Parts: sequence; C-alpha cells; structure tokens
Amino acid sequence: MILGLTACSSKNENNINGESNNETSLDSDSHYPVTITTYNYKNEPVDITFDKAPEKVVAVYQNSIETLLALGLEDKIEIAAGLDHEVKDEYKDAFSKVNYIEEFTPSKETVVMEQPDFILSWYSLFSDKNLGDVDYWHQNNINTYMALNSGAAQDRTLENEKADILNLGKIFNVEDKANQIVNEIDTKTNEVENSVKDQEKQTTLIIEYMDGQIYTYGAKTLGGDMVQKLGAELLNPNGGNISEEDLIKLNPDSIFVVYMDRTDEDMSKEAINTVMNNKALSSLNAIKNERVNSIALGEMYCSGIRTIDGINTFANGLYPNLNK
Repeated sequence: MILGLTACSSKNENNINGESNNETSLDSDSHYPVTITTYNYKNEPVDITFDKAPEKVVAVYQNSIETLLALGLEDKIEIAAGLDHEVKDEYKDAFSKVNYIEEFTPSKETVVMEQPDFILSWYSLFSDKNLGDVDYWHQNNINTYMALNSGAAQDRTLENEKADILNLGKIFNVEDKANQIVNEIDTKTNEVENSVKDQEKQTTLIIEYMDGQIYTYGAKTLGGDMVQKLGAELLNPNGGNISEEDLIKLNPDSIFVVYMDRTDEDMSKEAINTVMNNKALSSLNAIKNERVNSIALGEMYCSGIRTIDGINTFANGLYPNLNK
C-alpha cells in the first residue's frame, strides 16, 4: 500500500529562501513551481515544492479546514477531521460538500488509504504516535504543511497566522483571496491601535482554568501577541500558572477567560461566571467594572481565518467604548 502512494504533482527541493521559483501570475502554468518552507517534528525548516495545486488534500483541525473553505477550495479536500467548533456560518454550505470523518485525529492508515497529495495540519499530528514525521510523507511524494502556531514556530504570533494564510494562497494559486483575508486582519488591527494610541494603556490577563489551576497566556502566545498588537499591556508576560492571590495582586483592568465550546453555546457564559461568581476575587477591578470577557480558544490559538474574530473579541473587551 505504501509503495502504491503516488502524488507526482509535487516534489521536494532545497531552497534557502523558501520562496517561489517564479513570479506569481494569473496563468496557473506560470505560477508553478512554488516552493514553501514548512517544518518537521524537530522544528527544522523543510522546503517543499509544488508543480501544481494539490488535488487531494487531508485537512485536520479547525484552522486547516476553515482556511481552505475561505479560500474556496472545498472541492480539493479529500477528507477533513478534527473540528473543535462548528464551521463558521458563512462556510457551512461549502462544508456540506466535504467528506468529514468522525476520527478526530486520523491514523496513518486512514490517510494512506486516501492517497492524498497534500496534508495540512498541526505540529502534534506529525508525532510518532500519529502520522509520524513529515519525512515519511515527503519520501512518498506527498507534501505537508504544518501550521506555524501549532508548535512549529517558537513564538506564536499574529504574523504567523497571516503567513499560513498567504502560504496556502501561494500553494493553491489563490493569492488574491488570501491577501484579502490578511488585509482585513491588518486593517482591523491598525484601526484599533490608531484609535487608542492616545488613551491610557489598558492592562489585561488571558486566563484558562486547567485542572483547578489558573493558567495565564504569556507574551509568546498568539493571544498575548494579539492584545499587545492592540496596544494593551499583558500582565504576567512569562505566562504559566498563578494563584488567586497572584491574580488579585495583578488586578488587571480586564480579564479574558478562554473556553472551548465543542458546540456547547453555554460555555462562553460559564467561562465568564467562573470569575464573576468567585467571591474570593470580588475585589478585582475587572469584576467591579464588569470587564470579564470570554474568548474561544479557536480565536486565539492557531486561529486561521478566525484571527479576525479574535482581534474583534480582544478589541471590544479591552476598549468597550471604542465603537460607541
């Protein structure tokens, strides 16, 4: 079965700059070959070259699926898996045409059976216990792309999310659509930053309750980078667990509580109430001023096209009077 894998449309090449060998053109023949830099499980850069757009894609996890849908590539998806939330409403019609499987993290055997020419997913999928390192697939002429903020890059940043979208635009020769999505992210970020540059700097914390502990997202997380790009001061920038006493001492102007809904609409309200209804935290300014907000994990961790939703959620929580 392994020997039967064929994906002759793509090949691997070493390219120091990791850039396209040809200038982008509306003519698909002149657009290719395109070389993109991705990573292996050792976090080492790996250059892959596409001689044409992939035709049989395995897309795993929320951002992988939704970004392809946003780029109008639903007909390229052979199988999809791993949704944490329902797809955004505007893409539900397109998603209805996709073969979504119940296996949340597809096994190597499942993927091999599909004979894909491209696998789009997270760093964790390419571990030994899942699909194995990317070398296995590249040796069988199957290209891969690993979301930068899934663990491939050391720092999780807003720029990485934009880079993923732009890279997929290059891979599939839909750069205009990719640029449009990235421009929307840039426009909103710049709009907020310019609107509040003369205001008093707001302090904030992004927290998540994990096993009874209060985990804080630091400056090197995507959420932390987002709020800093929006002009706020992220408290406890090193991240990690803190106590309720630590939280009280930090006393941020606003708090964002992370949740994963798994289609449970009540999770957002429950996340807020975890803080608002905690009598031990009643002295917090964020509680007194009702500035405890919820944010879906998918909006601030490998967020893909939901990056703009994360920017809006953070902007509205940091600056509640911004649009009034």
